[in-house]
Amino acid sequence: MHKPFVYFGTPYVARDTLAILVERGFVPSLVVTSPDAPRGRGLVLTPSETKAWALEHDIPVLAPAKLDTETIEAIKVYGCEYAIVVAYGKILPSTLIDAFPLGILNIHYSLLPKYRGASPVEAALLNGESVTGVSVQKMVPELDAGDVLIQKQVTIDESETTRELRPRLVAVGADMLATILPEFERGMNAVPQEHSAATFAKKIRKEEGELTVPGDDLLNWRKYRAYSEGPGTYFFHDKDGRRMRVKIVSARFVDGRFVPERVVPEGKKEMAYEDFVR
Repeated sequence: MHKPFVYFGTPYVARDTLAILVERGFVPSLVVTSPDAPRGRGLVLTPSETKAWALEHDIPVLAPAKLDTETIEAIKVYGCEYAIVVAYGKILPSTLIDAFPLGILNIHYSLLPKYRGASPVEAALLNGESVTGVSVQKMVPELDAGDVLIQKQVTIDESETTRELRPRLVAVGADMLATILPEFERGMNAVPQEHSAATFAKKIRKEEGELTVPGDDLLNWRKYRAYSEGPGTYFFHDKDGRRMRVKIVSARFVDGRFVPERVVPEGKKEMAYEDFVR
């Protein structure tokens, strides 16, 4: 019999991890996720991917706006021994971390202490890494600085973008976590990080997706790969007497050159890049 736990998570990354854990026999007593948010053109109030999945599988859900004292007390009612956090989207206060006798586990998509922070997958691609990985750490108040229970290295394909790499890392992380949870529940040693070697991956701003085309081909390619899932990449182009923003849908890197393939010019439909520049 597994010990009871709470699962914190919001986007599809958390949903897919939860699905794998449940498949492996680890069903949380409670899911905590972000509040419903407006989505789509109609700005319809929509539950997070993790909330929708949990409700479909009859798992209790809390979606608090704040992790205040009232929320923490509501979580404590479930009497859980530990918690798991995957892309929840909020910083957990120390009072909540301390509420679990066995602590809180977090899956982080890098080989900690490298690329702590909000965008480890994007940072690896942006910096041209050929290898990244997944770490399962014990959460502490300092960002991604907890002791590591297990890590696994993952090779990055030379043309892989976040759209392909992130799901692979999610599957690796979920499998790792499910594999070690029985040992963790019995008592498992963790290894402190080498804090002096830490690097950080900051939150990405929309404007960072701007490219100069033509420009630095290697940088453009790395940005395209890193930001393919969000915020996306684009460039500005002067045509027909006006300056327009052009979204890049797909691109290749050929003989050291960054080659856009499909684009969406501002106010127009998707088209081949060659047709756009004619």
